Amino acid sequence: MDAELLKGLNAARRNRQAAVLVTDLATGEGRLVMKGDVAPSDPVLAEAVAKAFVTGKSGVVEAGESRLFLNVHLPAPRMVIIGAVHISQALAPMAAMTGFDVRLIDPRTAFATEERFAGIDLRAEWPEEALADRPIDAYTALVAVTHDPKIDDWPLVSALKAGAFYVGALGSRKTHARRVERLTEAGLSAEQIGRIAAPIGLDIGAQSPQEIAVAILAQAVAALRKPADAAGA
Repeated sequence: MDAELLKGLNAARRNRQAAVLVTDLATGEGRLVMKGDVAPSDPVLAEAVAKAFVTGKSGVVEAGESRLFLNVHLPAPRMVIIGAVHISQALAPMAAMTGFDVRLIDPRTAFATEERFAGIDLRAEWPEEALADRPIDAYTALVAVTHDPKIDDWPLVSALKAGAFYVGALGSRKTHARRVERLTEAGLSAEQIGRIAAPIGLDIGAQSPQEIAVAILAQAVAALRKPADAAGA
């Protein structure tokens, strides 16, 4: 691989940025396409690259007279769960099994215990402290379920500003209306706030904490794998 391409790819990995290495199989020439770049001029290649950024699957594409290999490099998806509640006890292990890198945060040490969350990256700290070493980014799903604005609001603001692919918050419509007022006062736009999934989770008629966890996880996966559909929801 060309040294400059390798340098760019390594930088993308360090910065948790999505990239597709496009290589002409006839000439060996390559180029790096970053997510958010201007789409390739060839419509077939542009569509293939856009699909690759969603699916994460590498493969060969025929574009005009060229046969190209698309090598996709996506950051591993993360899930940050704010709140060591019953829903989280079901959601955290399910999300981990699905392939998410899970971190669970709750400063309330009575809830955030190893006994309740064995095997989970658990931080009994305030979100500002717990996320200092790994800030929320575009490949993070943020799930806020404490019902406590003092705990939930900071990570919600951070997730919306960072463009996290999924942002969900537990609470009734009245609770969310008050949340909207607070986030507006914090300087977020109506468009940003409108990205919050509230009520949280797909509408499957969930009742138990386990069912709510299933609904949340399904909604987060849909936002990751079918972003266009999620945006139009």
